[in-house]
Amino acid sequence: MNTTAAKPIIVCADDFAIHAAASTGIAELARRGRLSATSAMVLSPRWGQDVALLSELRSQMDVGLHLDWTSAFAVAAGHGLPLGAAMRRAVLGGFEQAQAAGAIERQLDLFELHWKATPDFVDGHQHVQQFAGIREALVAVLQRRYGTQVAKPYLRISRPPPGLAEIKSRVISAMGADALESIAIDESFIRARGLFGTYNFHGGVSRYATLMTHWLTRAPAGAILMCHPANGVASDDEIGVARSQEFAYLAGEEFAAALQAAGVRVARGQVALTAA
Repeated sequence: MNTTAAKPIIVCADDFAIHAAASTGIAELARRGRLSATSAMVLSPRWGQDVALLSELRSQMDVGLHLDWTSAFAVAAGHGLPLGAAMRRAVLGGFEQAQAAGAIERQLDLFELHWKATPDFVDGHQHVQQFAGIREALVAVLQRRYGTQVAKPYLRISRPPPGLAEIKSRVISAMGADALESIAIDESFIRARGLFGTYNFHGGVSRYATLMTHWLTRAPAGAILMCHPANGVASDDEIGVARSQEFAYLAGEEFAAALQAAGVRVARGQVALTAA
């Protein structure tokens, strides 16, 4: 395959620092060239130590903030809610923007404290970056902190590309994808061209491989393939088995063959979003 002619896709591993198996698995996949981005859960007590796993990869991948409102870390931090409660608040009036801005500032501070740089992008754990009240506060905070930079962080818009929509991704998109994109456009933030990789975490490696073939064939240049790999199963992780299965597939030759067959190359945001 002519890699320069292949369509560039951002392959992003979510949930860096959620636990040790995720952090080490993500770093290993990045070293193999199977990932081009990861987003960090900076409220995790592991972030300060696990960030060292990414230091040698700084020139190879994008590292972003996985904005968190719904994990146990966010609840412990004082602003978090279970996903169902967060969705209800978003639908029934939205989050209070001043309070949301404070939580966003604290997470950006934690990101920069340990990474020593601006995030390359911002997305959200369980897509909270799109929730009403949070999305407005997020863009305002990013503009205030990074608006004068030549390269501002790009934003994930959690909306499936044409031909890749199913029930789960449609629900995610309905929680504010269009609204976030409109705000981001007004403030001149770059947005990724769709998100794919959504599924119910069931079916094992064989189903994941089948889904990947479908996704890669239809995904446009500049889209983000979201994944959640880990090189082991954490006992308290409800999707731990799926994480280990994703790692096995992404580390193997079947994924490399699927990329080649679909005419896709793994690329960082600066390359993929310029080509989109």
